Amino acid sequence: MEARALARYIRISPQKARLVADMVRGKSVEYAVNTLRFLPKKGARLLKKVIESAVANASQNDAIDVDTLYVKSIFVNGGPMLKRTSPRAQGRATRILKRTSHITVVLDEQ
Repeated sequence: MEARALARYIRISPQKARLVADMVRGKSVEYAVNTLRFLPKKGARLLKKVIESAVANASQNDAIDVDTLYVKSIFVNGGPMLKRTSPRAQGRATRILKRTSHITVVLDEQ
């Protein structure tokens, strides 16, 4: 049995969030949460929250043993971008793309 959690429109670049997601993919939930707790990155705090949400979703199903869960898959897709401008020399402006992410976590029993 699987348990899922999805966080959408998170204000972090998908590239930065994927660096953190690669560290916990395939690991047990307990190991993943402990790793993310002490990792000094913004993405670690956000991914930890999504993993804990998936564990809470799994605990609602009586058929799933929460102690044996592991991170089956975790992926970060790009969301919509906030488009901003920054003034440059000689009256020009350049575009700044403030990226967002959709984070999906799938937990499964070992």
